[in-house]
Amino acid sequence: MKWEQLQTRQPVVAKLLRHAVVRERLPHAYIFEGEDRSEQVSAASLLCRAFLCQKDAIDKPCGECSDCRRVESGNHPDVTSIKPDGQSIKKHQVERLQKEFTYKGMESVRKVYIIEEADLMTASAANSLLTFLEEPEGETLAILITSNLHFLLPTIVSRSQVLTFAPLSEVERQKVFQNEGETEVLAAIKARIREIPADIPEEERSTWIVHGRQVVIQLAEEVLLRPRQARLFLQEKWHVHFKDRNHIETGLDLILFWYRDVLYTKWNREDLAYPDQLERLRTEGLHRSELMLAANMKAVIEAKRYLSANVNPQLIMERLLFRIQEGS
Repeated sequence: MKWEQLQTRQPVVAKLLRHAVVRERLPHAYIFEGEDRSEQVSAASLLCRAFLCQKDAIDKPCGECSDCRRVESGNHPDVTSIKPDGQSIKKHQVERLQKEFTYKGMESVRKVYIIEEADLMTASAANSLLTFLEEPEGETLAILITSNLHFLLPTIVSRSQVLTFAPLSEVERQKVFQNEGETEVLAAIKARIREIPADIPEEERSTWIVHGRQVVIQLAEEVLLRPRQARLFLQEKWHVHFKDRNHIETGLDLILFWYRDVLYTKWNREDLAYPDQLERLRTEGLHRSELMLAANMKAVIEAKRYLSANVNPQLIMERLLFRIQEGS
């Protein structure tokens, strides 16, 4: 990401950050809060490059110096990232970070740490971080990323500058992805799902979502035309691709957008998640009333709620199939 891209997506955030970089008055801690974690991570990388760049302030980041290149590749020795270890960020992770920051920077006096999903810190981890924020070592920049600001300790929030990333509309997000080179089909679906599971490698994410999208299209067809085979399809295709809870949550989002698109075609709307499936959507729309489609979407939302409550995923999907087939 470059300043121009951030300016297009988040003009207020871009203006505040770039102004602070040019004037060399960055606070010691930022909180990036918003729905799109991938965009916040990209903005954090941009700010890291600007903070560590060797060029004049007005031109930072240059994108050419060794610091810029290593931050972008994720290999800078003075940038430390923390992510949840399992379901949370634990105290030992913050303590390891604190120990790391007692050493001098390998390349300069400046150091950066980024904490993704900071709202998932345990109470002890948050308290350890608070001490670190109150007494920063040298020229240190902290960037906390969260989609749930109210889950952070108020004392951490009060010691940081909060920047809110405004959500783009689905149509705006789709245009951004298409401008970055994605096809219309892939951009349409990526613009609508919240995020692709983090355990899918970056280079495999587009392929994974395209495959998952096709599984959902096939599942919808089985449910509509061959309902007795739909349960078998779950075992042979669905659970093979959507392997764990994070995967299934994304899969449920894909199902939700499918039935929303069926409803949209009834209303002659064009902002579809599945723009290349118009004929199939219309066919399904002939067999389902608006009330049935609303019931289907409600069933998917309830399935997502059961998933977050740790109900058995296989039971969730079988129940969902039954409810969609019944249209209630």
